[in-house]
Amino acid sequence: MSGLKHIWFIMLKDLRLFAKDRLALAFFLLFPFFFVVLFYFLMGNVGTQDKRLDIHLVTRETSGLSQQIISAMETKDESQLQPGQPRIVWDKDYEPARQAVADKKLTGFILFPEDFTTGVLMGYGAQLEVIADPEAADNRAALNGLAQSIALQVGAQQVIRNTTIGLLVEQALASGSPGNLGRDIQSLFTTQPGGATPPSLITYKVEKVGDVQASNPSNYVIPGYLVMFVFFGAALSAEVIVRERHNQTLERLLSSSVRRESIIGGIYAGIAAKGLIQIVIFWLVGIFVFHIDLGSSPGAVILLSIIMVVMSAAFAIMLATLARTERSAGSAAVITSLVFAPLGGCWWPLFITPRWMQTIAKIIPHGWATTGFNKLMLFGGDFGSAVPEMLALLGFAIVFGIIAFQLFRSSPV
Repeated sequence: MSGLKHIWFIMLKDLRLFAKDRLALAFFLLFPFFFVVLFYFLMGNVGTQDKRLDIHLVTRETSGLSQQIISAMETKDESQLQPGQPRIVWDKDYEPARQAVADKKLTGFILFPEDFTTGVLMGYGAQLEVIADPEAADNRAALNGLAQSIALQVGAQQVIRNTTIGLLVEQALASGSPGNLGRDIQSLFTTQPGGATPPSLITYKVEKVGDVQASNPSNYVIPGYLVMFVFFGAALSAEVIVRERHNQTLERLLSSSVRRESIIGGIYAGIAAKGLIQIVIFWLVGIFVFHIDLGSSPGAVILLSIIMVVMSAAFAIMLATLARTERSAGSAAVITSLVFAPLGGCWWPLFITPRWMQTIAKIIPHGWATTGFNKLMLFGGDFGSAVPEMLALLGFAIVFGIIAFQLFRSSPV
């Protein structure tokens, strides 16, 4: 019981010192919301614009069926387009279009080959090619869908023409008058006057119900800065631990029959208590001021936040055991916090970052924490979906805690 009492009094001592430091209070409780408010307004309208999709078509034929198809599909008057209907653009030259894709100026296009008309008319087929930027997944999917649609449409017309030719031949042979056979077959491959392809019998209309609503930026801004500043605040506590080591505070505690385990437990409890105060304020302000959505499992969000506090407190004590001076402890706290935050997705959602950054995020606790919050608050995940992230953070906490306990010392030497 005396050990728990010592832990309790050491924790209260640290909290009283913390409450008297107005600058520390401002940094812990007010400064984070400066960034929250700033990014909330900067990203408030992200996703509200319903941009029209451009689909580019290119042919390597100088004349023939491909040009007739593209001419019929090309958007002549944008004012006639339905809401959400893509704009079809005819790019005349292949090489500039391909170079534009390579230079990231164009997301992709559908290419008709040189033998398209011959392949269709002779019956041995033709292959459309989709040239696309691999990073433009949405546009690539649209190009693939349109290419398949064109292939099916042309294939269906080819089957109809071949069947019709067979019937005309049978009819001509049965009637004994094949004189008009050539003219009838030729009419199957001619277009309407003016060179335009016949209009489709099936059209479509897009009905736009409501406007595109932007997601609440607080749903990823607040969790990101919670992870950043809970870790930052805990890491800065390492400087206080090193200071107490140098001014013999820890040695005096040991000399007054306080056990080493109680000192570590009290320091840990004090850091964790400050972190819990931070997350309570973060979530209360987030819910009542920024109207964040905790998702389908609010309990998982809260538990993930608590585990983040547990891990951060363990890291702070580990950092204090490794640092020899107050300056080195403070510098290490700032550097690790400011490096881990962007790499771990605290400043922007990890799922929009390059693959190499997502890989790095797997080796730092911030990446696991922000991924867990994104699963729960952005993607509608249930409690089980965030269990891997919780276990990973607990793993970091255990590793940090073991190192801290083994190397912790009460004197500067």
